[in-house]
Amino acid sequence: MIGIILIYAVVLGGMWFLLMRPQKKEQKRIQAMLATMEVGDTALTTSGFYGVIIDITDDDVIVEFGNNKNCRIPMQKAAIAQIEKPSAE
Repeated sequence: MIGIILIYAVVLGGMWFLLMRPQKKEQKRIQAMLATMEVGDTALTTSGFYGVIIDITDDDVIVEFGNNKNCRIPMQKAAIAQIEKPSAE
């Protein structure tokens, strides 16, 4: 009986490790990306739109998608998938 409980504990522990570890790693990557954002960087949103960051506040990021087409994106929603730094030409 103790052996069966021990096996279940090991299996559940392994499943937790396999499922939770990648999620925490991804959260750390997103937090690091958001911390290095600067005005002028190009942002790719999770919906697939590219835009230029024109303002950053504690709660929001304002991204310009075209000629005076701006969008306010909350920082907590992690709607920004990727940041590209402008190249030094």
